[in-house]
This record gives sequence, structure tokens and C-alpha cells, in this order.
Amino acid sequence: MHISDGVLSFSVVAAGWAITLVLSALILWRCKYKYDMAEQIPKISIITGTFFVASLIHISIGPTSVHLLLNGLMGVVLGVFAFPAMLVGLTLQAFLFQHGGITTIGANNVIIGIPALISYWTFRFGYRKGINVAFMGALCGALGILLSGIFLAFILISTGEEFREVAYAALIAHLPVMVIEGIITGSVVSFLLKVRPELLPVDTEV
Repeated sequence: MHISDGVLSFSVVAAGWAITLVLSALILWRCKYKYDMAEQIPKISIITGTFFVASLIHISIGPTSVHLLLNGLMGVVLGVFAFPAMLVGLTLQAFLFQHGGITTIGANNVIIGIPALISYWTFRFGYRKGINVAFMGALCGALGILLSGIFLAFILISTGEEFREVAYAALIAHLPVMVIEGIITGSVVSFLLKVRPELLPVDTEV
């Protein structure tokens, strides 16, 4: 789901960078007053590393690609930290492995990161309402992929009508990934709730 360089229009690239940088700065500024950052860094590093490796295995579809994202899982486990954490992962992938464009890092982070935030808020809401944790984890894992696919399609189509078929193809190709990530996220969240419930940021107000 990484978009390559030279695909997006300047306005879309600029908007992607603006949203990514402003939102990342706001999250980090707000969280420094609510969290002990030294305690958060190990968890963020491990989950970001998992995202980094999982999304390197991909199948190219025109100017984008299909692969595991784990953004729903990142959102559920990292909370709002998922957004800036993905920025780090995407930057390393772009510079080290040319996976995704450098100019499109901002747009790619919007595509993957905002659905992670929505997945986190959805999971937290369901958890507080007493909805089954495994179900909420699976739902949020699938939701992250679905929303990312929709964001990807919207951004590609907003750049040019010639990308409409590619956008729809990429969205359809991610449907099996939705199922896989739903199962993964539901299983991981259930396990964490049993052995390390403190890793799930469900009691925060951020």
C-alpha cells in the first residue's frame, strides 16, 4: 500500500506531508505530559520493527503494492503513538529499501497511520463498553486495512482519473489481507490481555 515517487500531484504530496508532520507533532507534544516516554520507547520500537518487517514482503500493483500492514494492531497496542511510529518505519523503508517513495512518505503515513488511530479509538470504545476483546481486536485489525484501502483509492483518484482502475484493484486485492490481519490482531490482543494487559492503552484519554 506504499505509493511510489512521481505518482502523486504536488498538491497531494504537500497535503500528505502537512497532515503527517502537524499530527505527529501534536501527538508527541500532548503525550509528553501524559506518558513516561522512557517506558513507552521499548514497546514502540518492538511494534514498529514488526510493522517494518511485515510490510516489506509485498506484491506490486501498478504504482502501489499489497502487503501486510498491521496498522490495526499497531493502533490497538500503541494508541496514538502508532502514527509517529509509522512515520519512522516508512522513512526507514523508503531510504533503506526503496519500498515506497521518499516524497510520498507523508501521504503513505496518512494512508496507513490515520486508520491506525481510528482502530485504536474504536477498540478503546468497544473495550469500555464490555464488548468481547477478541472480536474488537479482529474488527480493528480488519478496519485498519479497509480504511487504508479506501484512503489509498481516494488519494490515487484525486491525483488523476487514470489511476481509478489501479485504485479499485488495490482495494479489492487487500480484502484477503483484511481477513488475515483481523485474525492476527484478534489473537494478539486476546493474548496480551491475558499475560500483559498493561500493554493495551485502553485507559488513556488521548
